[in-house]
Amino acid sequence: MARVLNRLETYYDAVPRSAARAEDFGPLTLFVREGEGWPYYARPALGYAGDVSAAEVDRVRARQRELGAPEAFEWVAETTPGLRAAVEASGLTVHEHPLMVLEGEGPLAVPEPEGVTVRMVDAGDPVLASAVAAPYAAFGAEPTPTVSDQVAARLTAGFTRLAAALDASGTALAAGQHQPVGAVSEVVGVGTVPDARRRGLGLAVTAALVADARSRGVELVFLSATDADVARLYGRLGFRTVATALIAEA
Repeated sequence: MARVLNRLETYYDAVPRSAARAEDFGPLTLFVREGEGWPYYARPALGYAGDVSAAEVDRVRARQRELGAPEAFEWVAETTPGLRAAVEASGLTVHEHPLMVLEGEGPLAVPEPEGVTVRMVDAGDPVLASAVAAPYAAFGAEPTPTVSDQVAARLTAGFTRLAAALDASGTALAAGQHQPVGAVSEVVGVGTVPDARRRGLGLAVTAALVADARSRGVELVFLSATDADVARLYGRLGFRTVATALIAEA
């Protein structure tokens, strides 16, 4: 399992660099958004195995405030066990999420839910805006006007892959993404609009993302579940919990 966690650390360090610059804070790396897009976070410097102090966390937080960025940190509990105490001493709240890795080499066999079509969506697809909006609706939010353009740019560059479950009118009822870096990819942002829940749409979208990742040579597929209940659902697809992803915020 140590080898898997090391691969994930390399991935976590690499994936923000497609849209952010990295600032060095000794045991911590702060990723700073370049241009439009999603705000990023700080995480342990790749390969750092020592302790982290609350003062070092405070230093990063001060820089985040200076930049107008969220005071946020992400890391894996088992890989950097000493960081939690420093983050909490700094005054941030830490949330735990099951970190899950897919077992098996093939795509997932999941029946397509009745009345929908599950497929990949590219940058020029007329359903793109709907597919981008669906996960936001799942959490009672709306995307900003530029989000579809940002996703389209990442799709064109190959940084992101997008799948959606579409009704007969072509409206996305559920959608999600995976973000490949070499032979590793993370499934992220899977969400179903409230009126379409409990139909297996999220699992079907996840299966489509896994199949796409496998077709592109991805060997290691992983995700962070919201909580233990969601982790049990992903367990039906063959994902198993290997560690705990921690997210801290003010």
